[in-house]
Amino acid sequence: MKLALALGMLALTSSCTATSNTSTENQRPQKVTDVAHSANPTKTTIKIDGSSTVYPITQAIAKEFQASPQNKVEVSVNVSGTTGGFEKFCAGETDINNASRPILKEEMEVCNKNGVRYMELPVAFDALTIAVNPQNDWAKDITVAELKKIWEPEAQGKITRWNQIRASFPNRPLTLYGAGKKSGTFDYFTEATVGKVRSSRNDYTASEDDEVLVQGISKDPNALGYFGFAYYEKNQTKLKVLAVNNGKGSVLPSRQTVEQAKYQPLSRPLFIYVNYWNAKNRGTIYQFADFYLKKAPTAARIVGYVPLPDEVYRIDSVHLGTGKAGTVFAGKAQLDLTIAELLRKQKQF
Repeated sequence: MKLALALGMLALTSSCTATSNTSTENQRPQKVTDVAHSANPTKTTIKIDGSSTVYPITQAIAKEFQASPQNKVEVSVNVSGTTGGFEKFCAGETDINNASRPILKEEMEVCNKNGVRYMELPVAFDALTIAVNPQNDWAKDITVAELKKIWEPEAQGKITRWNQIRASFPNRPLTLYGAGKKSGTFDYFTEATVGKVRSSRNDYTASEDDEVLVQGISKDPNALGYFGFAYYEKNQTKLKVLAVNNGKGSVLPSRQTVEQAKYQPLSRPLFIYVNYWNAKNRGTIYQFADFYLKKAPTAARIVGYVPLPDEVYRIDSVHLGTGKAGTVFAGKAQLDLTIAELLRKQKQF
């Protein structure tokens, strides 16, 4: 097994091909040693934006990184959603983008146009969570078909009461909370439930900030919404989670159900996208990204997500160190992707 892994890693470093940034593929990045020693000794800023789902992991790691006296750097972590973050990242305005879905084709094209190269680094797995208010004593689970019934565009202005979802539910108003349209969670959820990416009703409270959704649901007895599992873990006393039935029985989101590929189709990988080629503080960005990969398993577990196998983080480190730009996802999210399948995709990078 160890020999096979070693051979696989050797193949990675010698024969990797990228799926994007073809306009700059012939430009060799600096060697790791060159990058690591090119950091500006004065205090610099690493700019990070993007997904609110990935935010808790990145924020926790950024705080730990900045706490070290030897790291004379400010790490700025903001939230504008995966899509909003890619808009800034592909314009060269940020160094790292938090993403709850893979980069899309149109985003790849903008990055190429602007000469922005990137490394796609999976950092954790998430269980996209369906939550209601704790006063809700009638709903314990929900089917994927019922989620489609609630969220498809045709439901707008029509599916407005709980008993329209399931006859056994009470005749009470239904108020909805969900991801904003610049969120990767919005993209993934709509494709997983409605069957078409970005296809959704519009008459709901939308935000790229999951904290806003948590607060809304926690104060509304008639609410139903969705967001990343870490936000449920952090606010369990304020929320009630629903099991999801995809036709194979109702399953609650948890680390175990994600690892066992039982919580489908709402399990998904989380990423950071890193660009250190064009930055003046490229050495610092490399050092932070390297630090991030070392701390990601612990940080993911602490904030409520599922760490990836050690081999994935080792492969991430190889890609970071050798500057392997690109994506393995061909510009689209993939539903029902398991951790094992992600591992195989990383091997094919």
